[in-house]
Amino acid sequence: MGGGQMMVVLIVLIACIAGVMKAKYQTRNSGADAAAPQDRIDTQLLADEVRRLRERVAVLERIATDGEGPSKLDREIEALRLKDR
Repeated sequence: MGGGQMMVVLIVLIACIAGVMKAKYQTRNSGADAAAPQDRIDTQLLADEVRRLRERVAVLERIATDGEGPSKLDREIEALRLKDR
């Protein structure tokens, strides 16, 4: 499997894991009308994590389909590192 194909497989895997986590957490909280404060905090933390993962997947998709080479890859990775700080 080539590097581009491996990247696409990785992206799909990350998206699937995020979807499963989201569905699992929604099912767990769907029956609770008044969620405990800690549950709301946990929900927000997970939502933030899913948002960050989606942003990273979008970057990986651009990198996998873009033919601009390693210098763009370096810039994209550095931008992600700076964003997480």
